[in-house]
Amino acid sequence: MNLARVHDVQLDAVPGPAVYNSPANRKPHLASRGNPTDVKLSEADENDGGIGICGWILTGLSWVLVLATMPFSFCVCFKVVQEYERAVIFRLGRLLQGGSRGPGIFFTLPCIESYRKVDLRTVTFDVPPQEVLTKDSVTVSVDAVVYYRVSNATVSVANVENAHHSTRLLAQTTLRNMLGTKNLHEILGDRESISCDMQGSLDTSTDSWGIMVERVELKDVRLPVQLQRAMAAEAEAAREARAKVIAAEGEQKSSRALKEAAEVISLSPAALQLRYLQTLNTISAEKNSTIIFPLPIDFLQHFMGNKE
Repeated sequence: MNLARVHDVQLDAVPGPAVYNSPANRKPHLASRGNPTDVKLSEADENDGGIGICGWILTGLSWVLVLATMPFSFCVCFKVVQEYERAVIFRLGRLLQGGSRGPGIFFTLPCIESYRKVDLRTVTFDVPPQEVLTKDSVTVSVDAVVYYRVSNATVSVANVENAHHSTRLLAQTTLRNMLGTKNLHEILGDRESISCDMQGSLDTSTDSWGIMVERVELKDVRLPVQLQRAMAAEAEAAREARAKVIAAEGEQKSSRALKEAAEVISLSPAALQLRYLQTLNTISAEKNSTIIFPLPIDFLQHFMGNKE
């Protein structure tokens, strides 16, 4: 009994939550956490039944005007949009139910309805060169190209003032932020993964604007002149080092071949004399102005024997 009395006293002392948590009072509170305009629109829909009494009166007058001026009014009321376009219609400032209209012909009431055409074709945007400081503190200039299109015409008109301009600004900012977390060698050698990551980030951010990013490609990465010279000097030094290693390996292989040839010739003294005559024949054929004085090898061997 005491617990029940305490509970009753708490409800009587603080009657707010019991009334506030009711379904009727919970909806305005949840709506107020988002956009206050949504609360006003929902209240207007509940109280006036959509466009209200004045709206119905203006709609009736518009129909009377159309009927009174037939068939000339058809030239103003009927509109045509192309296959790649959609029309978003507003009646007294409100979006009509059913979404966008088109392609083809559609009907609009004069004076109270207006519409906006939205192009659904893919748009190509060249991102201007962006000065980016990489993760390893190197300043590079990067430009890219973005392919996007409008996936939802109604959302692109109602949720953002200028969907194309907003997408282009977001593409520039995303490019700078994405490349700022990469090293220079990753930007130069891993462009495909960077493009895929940038496309996913842009597509997620622009989904609420009715924009779908189809593809992102990095066009060019420009390095500072001093860095280009340093990288060129480093590459030249690396190439020279490899050339010296290759030349040394060639010298080693040629010395082994000469050693094997000398061992074969030493087994036959006549072979050495024939090689000597062959060398003379080669020199006389290529260089006719060269004068050669043959010297017997046995004579040299006599002096080498005395030295030993």
